[in-house]
Amino acid sequence: MAKQKYYVVWEGKTPGIYSTWNECKAQVDGVANARYKSYESLQEAEAALKAGANKSWGRGKASVQSGAKAASKGTGAAAEIDYDSISVDVGTRGNPGPVEYKGVDTRTGEILFYVGPIENGTNNLGEFIAIVHGLAYLKKLGSNKTIYTDSRTALSWLKNRKIASTLVRSPATAKIWEMADRALQWVNTNTYENKVVKWNTEEWGEIRADFGRK
Repeated sequence: MAKQKYYVVWEGKTPGIYSTWNECKAQVDGVANARYKSYESLQEAEAALKAGANKSWGRGKASVQSGAKAASKGTGAAAEIDYDSISVDVGTRGNPGPVEYKGVDTRTGEILFYVGPIENGTNNLGEFIAIVHGLAYLKKLGSNKTIYTDSRTALSWLKNRKIASTLVRSPATAKIWEMADRALQWVNTNTYENKVVKWNTEEWGEIRADFGRK
């Protein structure tokens, strides 16, 4: 049986403590810069709520799903947020539909790059392209900063160096596929030392680059 967790919502529709992930999710979905985190006991949750987000959010141990292990090329999961990093995310309206993505400074939220809208794309293709854009961006700067993404699918494509999208190639989807193919070619012809890490949404709240469209 799964261990009981308690979810503290500091910034959401109704701040407080919730006993299930679904209850917590209902409070933070669609809320820009929502801040919330899970705890192993009610006592810990009550103390964290009282202490406030600035003292607790992003500082605890992350509980990553058991299947998420460190992978080759620096892809893996981190126990605490590395704020000296960049975060990438995608905004879509329909799937497929117009796709936008951006990369931001994880500490400040400053937008470092922004692309879109790209017509007739998918969330997964956009997430993959955003990660590679981040890698190329950092390589030009000579930076080994970590990149955060909240897409497990895009991480698996990066690890396997293979795109497994079911989006049909057609004139209507030519642009997103051109960008995805170019991103894959970059991965296969470049080396990098940057870690690409799964953002732990359940523990840390929405990724810093979130578009707030959930």
